[in-house]
Amino acid sequence: MEEQKKALITGITGQDGSYLSEFLLDKGYEVSGIVRRSSTENYDRISHIKDKLKLLQGDLTDQNSLVRAIKDSNPDEIYNLGAQSFVKTSWDQPELTSNVTGLGVTRMLDAIRETNPKIKFYQASSSEMFGNVQEAPQTEKTPFHPRSPYGVSKLYGHWMTVNYRDSYDMFACSGILFNHESPRRGLEFVTRKITNAVAKIKFGLQNELLLGNLDSKRDWGFAGDYVEAMWLMMQQNKPDIYVIGTGETYSVRDFLNVAFDYVGLDYQKYVKTDPKFLRPAEVPLLLADPSKAKEKLGWEPKMTFEGLIRKMVDYDLDIVGKQSG
Repeated sequence: MEEQKKALITGITGQDGSYLSEFLLDKGYEVSGIVRRSSTENYDRISHIKDKLKLLQGDLTDQNSLVRAIKDSNPDEIYNLGAQSFVKTSWDQPELTSNVTGLGVTRMLDAIRETNPKIKFYQASSSEMFGNVQEAPQTEKTPFHPRSPYGVSKLYGHWMTVNYRDSYDMFACSGILFNHESPRRGLEFVTRKITNAVAKIKFGLQNELLLGNLDSKRDWGFAGDYVEAMWLMMQQNKPDIYVIGTGETYSVRDFLNVAFDYVGLDYQKYVKTDPKFLRPAEVPLLLADPSKAKEKLGWEPKMTFEGLIRKMVDYDLDIVGKQSG
């Protein structure tokens, strides 16, 4: 009988961490996760599987805690999904974002090198690294031009992953994931902000929705599909970089249209633009070319744009309905 594989996940309480945990548990893995010490625990996204997980205290800003977590979990694979991941916050807290999202990667890579360089490492890179895009669609070879402290920090982590792979012959791979959403997305993100508002407006609890640039275009997919791509990257013979996305781009306006239309409302009656939600430097268009992932990993997204939005709206209608009921 094959020995049970072990995985360690940073950011396990986040959207991607929760979907990846479910995915790996289904594959028969022993799953450990690093959680930060805080006065309030936020295990909502993993509450249904918490008893199957091994949660270890640690922080991406503290290398000793990472070394300890690696020793305690003895993993075959480490998925680094932990980050300060909200772009808007990265403008307000650029130093914190650089420390966690950027330097945190170096700390984890170095902890692996010191502890057991045979551990496979996955770095969650981001389409925000492309920023002011130099070509469309974006491939693994598209030049980077990040337009936020978050994008710059992700780029640092991305290159550090490549550097450790080249320098120490480590299995360090990187997924450049385009926007991926789900009902587990935080309420501060525009997609969930929209679907939550749709539910509240439908139940008469809210009468307007304030947003930033409605013409921003993004390649939106379902987070549950994307964690499979992370796992597939780790099963290859050689570590590499892969762009993960749907290959379709839609504007925030398109998203609004589908979400409001689904509950029989016209978004134009409720949505207003508020300058405070505009970024200091906008990223107007992101569009993935995931053909390498399709060809080498055999991966493609399963959920459509409309299917994703309806899934999110249904979830928020259910929650808001229970709260207002």
